[in-house]
Amino acid sequence: MQDIKNTLECQYEHRTIKAFDGVYRIKRKSNIRYWVMGIFVFLVVTLLLPWTQNIRAKGTVTTLRQEQRPQELNSIIAGRIVKWYVKEGDNVKQGDTIVKLAEIKDAYLDPELLARTREQINAKRSGLQSYKDKVAATESQIGALQQSLELKLRQLSLKVVSDSMESIAAGNDLRIAEEQYRRQRIMRDSGLASLVQLEQRNQAYQNAVAKKTSAEIKYINTRTELNQVRQEYSEKVYKARGDIAAAQSEIASSAAEIAKLNNQYANYAIRNGMYYLLAPQSGQVTQATKAGINEIIKEGEKIVEIVPLQVDQAVELFVRPVDIPLLSYGEKVRFVFDGYPAIVFSGWPNASYGLFSGKIVAIENSLNTNGKFRVLIAEDSTLKPWPPTLRNGTGASGIALLKDVPVWYELWRNINGFPPDYYIPKDKADAQKKK
Repeated sequence: MQDIKNTLECQYEHRTIKAFDGVYRIKRKSNIRYWVMGIFVFLVVTLLLPWTQNIRAKGTVTTLRQEQRPQELNSIIAGRIVKWYVKEGDNVKQGDTIVKLAEIKDAYLDPELLARTREQINAKRSGLQSYKDKVAATESQIGALQQSLELKLRQLSLKVVSDSMESIAAGNDLRIAEEQYRRQRIMRDSGLASLVQLEQRNQAYQNAVAKKTSAEIKYINTRTELNQVRQEYSEKVYKARGDIAAAQSEIASSAAEIAKLNNQYANYAIRNGMYYLLAPQSGQVTQATKAGINEIIKEGEKIVEIVPLQVDQAVELFVRPVDIPLLSYGEKVRFVFDGYPAIVFSGWPNASYGLFSGKIVAIENSLNTNGKFRVLIAEDSTLKPWPPTLRNGTGASGIALLKDVPVWYELWRNINGFPPDYYIPKDKADAQKKK
C-alpha cells in the first residue's frame, strides 16, 4: 500500500489526493475518545438534572357547577305538541318559550274547568255558612232554654218554699188539734164535757190531719215538678247541643271538601301554566327529541336540551386508587387539551409548550364505575388562561406535578416499580409545622 502511495505521489507530485486520504485516513487522528468522553459527561449531567415527578390521567372538560351543565327540558305533564317557538341551534334566554302543548287527558279537556271548579267552591262555602248560621241559631236557642229554665226553677223553688211553709203550718195546726182533742177526751171521761163537744174536737183533729196530708202531697208534687222541669229542659238542651255537634261535623266536612276543591283549583291553575314550556336558563337549544306537530309526549319525557353559553369550566380526571394519596386540594395540575398543539416534557413542565394550568378543587371519596376516583380541577386564573373556544366534552390529559427529584432517582424508581414520593404542599407543610 505504501508503494502504491509513493508511486502515485511520484506521478502526481504537485497534486493533493483528497479522496485517498479521506478513504484510508492515513494522516488523520481518531476523535472517538473525545466523543465517548463527551457523551459520558452529557449523560452524567443529564442524570443529575432535576425531574418533576407527576401523575398522568385522562379526563374530559366539564363545568364547575351542576347548574351550568347541559340541562334537559322535560315536560311535567303529558300532552300534544301544538307549536314550536325555536329550532335546534337557536340561542335562548331564561324564560323564553320553547314549545306549546295541548291537553290529551279527558279529565282536563273542559275549557271552563277553572270556572266550574270555582262555582263548586262557592257553593260549598255557601253550605258551610248555612251550617255556621245553624250553629249560631242553636246556640241562641240553648241560651233561651237556659234562661227559661232559670226562671222556671226560680218559680218552682219559691213554690216549694211556699208549700214547705204551708206543710209546716198544717203540722202545727195538727199538733194543736191533737192536743185539744186529747184534753177534750179527758174532760169527757171526767164528766166535764159533753159528747157533742168531744165529737167537734175529733172533727177538728181529722180536718187538721187531712190538711197536713194535703200540704205534704202538694209539697212532694212541687218537688217532683221541679225535677221534671229540670229533666225536660236538660233533654232540650242536650238535643240542641247534639244538633250543634252535627252541624259542626258538617262544617268540618264542608271545610275539608272546600280545601280539596281549592287544591284541585290550584292544581288546575298550575297545570294551565305548564302548557308553555320555558327555558330554565340561557343557552343553546340542542337534541330535540320530537320533530313535528301533534306528537304526543309522556310525563317527564325529554323534549330538548339547553347548553349554557357562559360557564365556569373545569376538567374531570379519573385517577387510579394507588395515586389518590398523592393528590391534595389546591395542588397544581397541567393539561393538554385535544385539538390544541402542545410539546410536552412531563418532567420539565416549564420547558413544555401548549400546557394549561389548573388546581384541584374536589376529590371524590367513592369509586366510579370505571374503578377510578373522580377528581375535579378548576382553571387557575393566575397562570395561562384556558382557550376561550374550549367546549364541554373535549378530551384532556392531566399531569399532576409532584416532588422534584434527580433524573437518576426517577429512572431508578421506575425500574424498581416504586410509587412517586408522597408530596405535601408547602402551605400544608407550614401549617403542620406551626401546629
